[in-house]
Amino acid sequence: MPIRLTLPPTFRDRIAGSTRPQVGMWVCTGSPLVAEICAGAGLDWLLIDGEHSPIGLETTSALLQAVAPYRVTPVVRAPSDDAVVLKQLLDLGAQNLLVPMVDTAEQAAAVVRAVRYPPRGIRGVGSALSRGARWNRVEGYMADADQHVSLFVQVESVTGVENAAAIAAVDGVDGVFVGPSDLAASMGVLGQQTHLDVTAAVRATFEAVRAAGKPVGVNAFDPAVARSYLEAGASFVLVGADVALLARGSEALADTWISSSDDEAHAGE
Repeated sequence: MPIRLTLPPTFRDRIAGSTRPQVGMWVCTGSPLVAEICAGAGLDWLLIDGEHSPIGLETTSALLQAVAPYRVTPVVRAPSDDAVVLKQLLDLGAQNLLVPMVDTAEQAAAVVRAVRYPPRGIRGVGSALSRGARWNRVEGYMADADQHVSLFVQVESVTGVENAAAIAAVDGVDGVFVGPSDLAASMGVLGQQTHLDVTAAVRATFEAVRAAGKPVGVNAFDPAVARSYLEAGASFVLVGADVALLARGSEALADTWISSSDDEAHAGE
């Protein structure tokens, strides 16, 4: 008798079904072990980053398998809006996609087409061969594919902010994530994510996206900034990263156990 499987709720459904914002962290190391540790921490969601990390397709597959036993919702950030890569990510089992650097409604619409089967889109058909449909063990996967996939796009430029309302209004875009780092660079204040002009642009994007009836999220490692964005209406937020926790934690150990005088003494040897 064939096994029939049910896929977990999408990130879109998790947000809609929650009475509070969804709080998560980045997974950038590429280690399934680290991803599993993060998955069991009690956070709502994890962002597997395929844009600014060494995580490729095979690693993404391993990370999704590592976090699958936990209630946490994994979202995969694609390296770009390339339709072939998006197809591959969906087929390997990424139900929730975040696409970076989306500047216009036209670009957003093209991304929507890339994640939908014909006639509504251009996604290639390979469910019988893929983990995404659990090798055809998810009954009616292709007919219900839109229910199994959630799509979020990233606004992180001056142009994107200007077009935020139109981007959010695109049918098939389930939410918008604001990237303050690249937005700051686009605004000429590289590295100044909390610059007043940047935070004002983030909040303006919040208003535009929420007015379109879509949830909006943001990245904010500073707790005070994260809380201010939550108060401003963010429905989902990233407040840390595995690599940052490891870097700052190991630095704290060094600061605690190795004094500057020890370093100076060793320097004279």
